[in-house]
Amino acid sequence: MRTALLQSSGTPGSIAANLKALDEAAARAAEAGADLLAAPELYLTGYAIGDDVPRLAETADGASAAAIADSAVRHGVAIAYGYPERDGEQVFNSVQLIGPDGARLANYRKTHLFGCFERDSFTPGEQSVVQAELGGMRVGLMICYDVEFPENVRAHALAGTDLLLVPTAQMHPFQFVAESVVPVRAFENQMYVAYVNRVGQEGEFEFVGLSTLAGPDGVARTRAGRGEQLVFADADPVFLAASRQANPYLSDRRPGLYASLV
Repeated sequence: MRTALLQSSGTPGSIAANLKALDEAAARAAEAGADLLAAPELYLTGYAIGDDVPRLAETADGASAAAIADSAVRHGVAIAYGYPERDGEQVFNSVQLIGPDGARLANYRKTHLFGCFERDSFTPGEQSVVQAELGGMRVGLMICYDVEFPENVRAHALAGTDLLLVPTAQMHPFQFVAESVVPVRAFENQMYVAYVNRVGQEGEFEFVGLSTLAGPDGVARTRAGRGEQLVFADADPVFLAASRQANPYLSDRRPGLYASLV
């Protein structure tokens, strides 16, 4: 599955501008033969939007979802994007995956909120493993801080996730997560992990870029720099199957020894 990672902070506060930029990125991704385009955490609205979170939040089936579904169909590419999701009186930090036919395949709500801004603005999600079938692979969804909890990613591995999409808003000085933690998560769980970040200064936050897609061998298939980029890499199910056979971490587990973890 050829995967495009859109490393960008878009235009914070302007949904219209970000929808336009996402559509343009989908066109470029499709032209390069990508099956899937992934955008960062809260890409639809911007991250450092403060009190505008409730005003800009939308339902999972709202106007922006319809616009992105139209873009996915026109370009023939699946799209995963981060956005603030309204559900009644609650707002979640969410990522939604829309298929190349415009169908809403999966919607995940961030379970581990990071810092005062997120904890003050969002309700934490309660479902750790959200997946969808896409292009013959099982795609899982997660957001930023979630991937830093080993139990979270292992739960995806045990549920059969092949490619884990992680839209993120990783900031200075935590760039080691993109450089070291993500490849290790991919290796120890025998899956592909696509980690797609924001970039540049936004309010008080300095996002570090370094978006990557790491393989089950712990090797980065692509890695962006510190600027706006659209980078590509392949998630190969044949290589994944061979890697899992050579590295049988999941079958060699002894769960009876791990009761203290929970």
